[in-house]
Amino acid sequence: MPQDLPRTVLVYRDVLLPRSEIAFMHRQYCGFRALAPVWVGRRVEPWLDREAFRLGPVFSGLSGVLFKTAGMVGQRRALGALAPLCVHAQFGRGGALALPLAEALGVPLFVTFHGSEVDKRSYWRRFPVPSLFRLRLARLQAYASAFVCVSEGVRERLLRRGFPAAKLVAIPIGTDAIAAHPAPAAGRAGILFVGRFAPMKGLRVLAEAIGLLRARGCGETFVLIGDGPERAALAAGLAPLGGVELRGWQSQDEVRRAMAAARALCVPSVITASGESEGLPSVAAEALGLGLPVIASSEARLEGVVEEGSSGMFFPARDATALAARIEAMLALAPPAYAAMVEAAHAVARERLDARVQSARLEALMLERAGPPPGGAAARRPPRRPPRPISPRSAPHPPVPER
Repeated sequence: MPQDLPRTVLVYRDVLLPRSEIAFMHRQYCGFRALAPVWVGRRVEPWLDREAFRLGPVFSGLSGVLFKTAGMVGQRRALGALAPLCVHAQFGRGGALALPLAEALGVPLFVTFHGSEVDKRSYWRRFPVPSLFRLRLARLQAYASAFVCVSEGVRERLLRRGFPAAKLVAIPIGTDAIAAHPAPAAGRAGILFVGRFAPMKGLRVLAEAIGLLRARGCGETFVLIGDGPERAALAAGLAPLGGVELRGWQSQDEVRRAMAAARALCVPSVITASGESEGLPSVAAEALGLGLPVIASSEARLEGVVEEGSSGMFFPARDATALAARIEAMLALAPPAYAAMVEAAHAVARERLDARVQSARLEALMLERAGPPPGGAAARRPPRRPPRPISPRSAPHPPVPER
C-alpha cells in the first residue's frame, strides 16, 4: 500500500448536516493532507449530496435508537473496514454519542467544542433524568485524546467545568476567505448581519438599535442575511422603519460580496437563559478576512480577535442604546481612520485566523496523539481517494454556524 494515501478519520455529526454548518465544518479539514474525513451520523438532511459529502455509514431506524441509547454499534464491520485512525466528534454531545463508536473500534476520540454547548443547561442536567452527555461525561473525559476548543474562551470555560487541562487544546477554525487585499474602504456603506435568526444571535437588540437610529434621522441601510425562528416577528417589527433588507439564506459568494460592500458587520450575540452562547462566531472570522470591521457585543466571545478601536468595536450585550452609539461612531469615522480599521481587521485574520493553518494544526494534533495504527490495520486498509472539498450541489448555504 503506497504510504502517501490518506488515512481515514471518521467525523461524527449527529445530523448531517444543517445548511448553516456546512461551510465552517468543511474549513476544519481544508488543510488535511494525511487524513481523509468520512462523515457518519444518525440522520441525513434531505438536501445533502451524499456522493460529494463523502458520507459513511449512517445509524438510522432501530440501529440509530440502539446506538444513541445503549451505545450499540450495529455497523461495526463496515466502519472497521475503513480502518480509521481516529474518530472526530462535532460538539460536546456528539462526543458523548461517538464515544461507544470509538471504543468499539479501539481508536482514539477527538471532540471539538464549538462553544454554544459549553454552558447549555440541558447538557449538564442531573434531575429529574440526567442528560446523555452527563451520563457519559466521566467516561468521555477519561477516553478522549483531546478536546479541541474553537477559542481560548471555550478552553477556559471547559477548564472551569473540570475538564483535564492537558487534553484541552485551543484551535480556532478560522476562515478560508482571507483576501490578498481587502476591498477599498471608500464607498462602503450599510451595516450587515449574517446568521441564524434565533435568540442567541441578539437580533432583537439590533432591531431596537435600528429603531433608535431611525428616530435620530439615521438613514443607513441594514442588510440581514439568514433565516430562523425569529424571522417573521423580526420582519414585522422592522417593516415600519424602512431601509432594512432581509435577504434570507445566501450562497457563500453572495455573502462575501455583501461583506466586501458593507461598512461593518454587527454581531449582537447574547447568552440565552438556557446557557447557549457563542464559541468563536465564524461569520466574524469571515468578515475580518475580507477586511470588514466588526461591531460585537460583550457576549459574542470575540475578545482577542476583535480589538477595540482597531479591528472593530464592542458594546455591552443587550444594550440597544450602546449598540446604536457604536454604529453611529463607525459611520462617523473619517476616511483615514476607517481605512486603518479595514487594514487592521484584515491583518488580524491573516495572522491568527487562516483556516488552512488551523486545519493543519488539527491534523497534526490527531496524528501526534492517535499514535501508531492498530497492528496490521494499515496493511488491510482499502485504497481511498484524496479528500475533496464539501460542495453540495443543491441549496445555497451561509458561512455561519447553527448554534
